[in-house]
Amino acid sequence: QVQLVESGGGLVQAGGSLRLSCAASGGTFSSYAMGWFRQAPGKEREFVAAINRSGGSTYYADSVKGRFTISRGNAKNTVYLQMNSLKPEDTAAYYCAGKYVSGSYYYASTYSSWGQGTQVTVSS
Repeated sequence: QVQLVESGGGLVQAGGSLRLSCAASGGTFSSYAMGWFRQAPGKEREFVAAINRSGGSTYYADSVKGRFTISRGNAKNTVYLQMNSLKPEDTAAYYCAGKYVSGSYYYASTYSSWGQGTQVTVSS
């Protein structure tokens, strides 16, 4: 299993930007499709974005489409989430996840590796 460590979270004003990073180790990173999920207090974990193994296909939740961009650097074993035009409702803990097997990109249950999360807080 690949081990994942997120970074880049923080406090930002509405309309601002943040870039999250997720560094992978201990596995063959290019064998994993990668995703970002988020969980706000009192809410279920929700899908944010995903990218396939090669980086050629990306998937987004409707709530972030046009504002967030997922990318990956297989040479650096890292996946990124560029978040622009942030809104207070984007406030959550953001989790990086790796998916080794086939299955939906949108469901947390298909991902086998998870990071510890990084907090993003957007003030109004």
